[in-house]
Amino acid sequence: MRVTTKILIAMTLGLVTGVVLNLYFIDLFEILDNYVFSFVGDLFINAIKMVIVPLVFFSIVAGVSSIGETRKLGRISLKTVALYLLTTAIAITIALGITNVVQPGDGVDVASMEEATKDKQAETEQKKPEEQKSPVEMITSMIPQNPVAAMAEGSMLQIIIFALFFGVGISALGEKAQRVREFVEQANEVMMKLVDIIMKTVPYAAFALIASAVGKAGVDLIGSMFIYMACVLGALIVHAAVTYGSFIAVFAKMNPLNFFRKMAPAMEVAFSTSSSAATLPVTMNCVENGLKVPKSVSRFVLPLGATINMDGTSIMQGVAALFIAQLYGWDLGLTAQLTIILTATLASIGTAAVPSAGIVMLFMVLGAIDLPSDQIVTGLAIVFGVDRLLDMSRTAINITGDAMVATCVAKSEGAELHIEKETSQTA
Repeated sequence: MRVTTKILIAMTLGLVTGVVLNLYFIDLFEILDNYVFSFVGDLFINAIKMVIVPLVFFSIVAGVSSIGETRKLGRISLKTVALYLLTTAIAITIALGITNVVQPGDGVDVASMEEATKDKQAETEQKKPEEQKSPVEMITSMIPQNPVAAMAEGSMLQIIIFALFFGVGISALGEKAQRVREFVEQANEVMMKLVDIIMKTVPYAAFALIASAVGKAGVDLIGSMFIYMACVLGALIVHAAVTYGSFIAVFAKMNPLNFFRKMAPAMEVAFSTSSSAATLPVTMNCVENGLKVPKSVSRFVLPLGATINMDGTSIMQGVAALFIAQLYGWDLGLTAQLTIILTATLASIGTAAVPSAGIVMLFMVLGAIDLPSDQIVTGLAIVFGVDRLLDMSRTAINITGDAMVATCVAKSEGAELHIEKETSQTA
């Protein structure tokens, strides 16, 4: 049986188990969640976190050093970052448009929602960033004073910057750094294999994580938040179908349906793990072997995207910000919504590619539009109640966006993509 089939079965069983336990055996659920579901899920998530830093570092160094020419690296970098920022801004705009039309926060009983999620408020408060940095501080903090400390702290953007410089240094030395280049490539393969071993446990982790998420959220809360969840899921689907589909058709000269078909295995894994970084080896396999994107492009673009490209997460930011404002009767005008677009786009850069990092981003977005701090915490606690379920869907969109950008960049660099070969042979 294929791993993806096992994952789908595990997710279905987890959903059913969570619903049944929540409705009929809530005491049993609490015991199972404490000693089984959360235990298995935490083991898996910690294993993911264990490999994220070395995986991203070695992947980017290997990708940059294989590009060779500094001018080509600069060209690919510019295209990649520009596409990532553009699609993120488009994603938030779509989210705001749908939420303005549907108005999911109007008519919701705020008091009952706060009561249902009061246990989440303390947990949400802990995720609040200590202090927001100014734009100048954000830029200067990208350069790590101590690369080892950056790796120990998991500061992904600093790790990426150091990896870029390290890769450029290897490339500049040419044959002198051949042994270092070989070591990096071999270390990258080792990390890929390690992730592959961890991914064999995905079906069990998927069952535990989904059963825990559904059981904790509860059928009543999911029902109350249905319109909000539908707005997020609707925006994700529109963004994938329209934005990604258009970019693939126009810039990559490829049939979007074929693109999504090739990416289906990675999307399934991303959905079950809720982690762009954990899905990275599967994404690379789909992009390199399925779409035939050159490794010199994919090994640079995809790890970078796992950190700075958060289209799916940004969609949640837009919907959640307006939803919380609507809950408390705040009318956000054009200026405030433009602020959301700008803040969420910038906040997406450097967000950890691990489950539920979007909640931290949302603190920054809501703080930028000056909502009262107590309403931010209670509003986020309401959103946080169903965030795990939505996190799975938006992670699938995040990695699909990474693949789309890699494909478009590869095409712009003259790569002959797999779908083009199939089309020419059947013509």
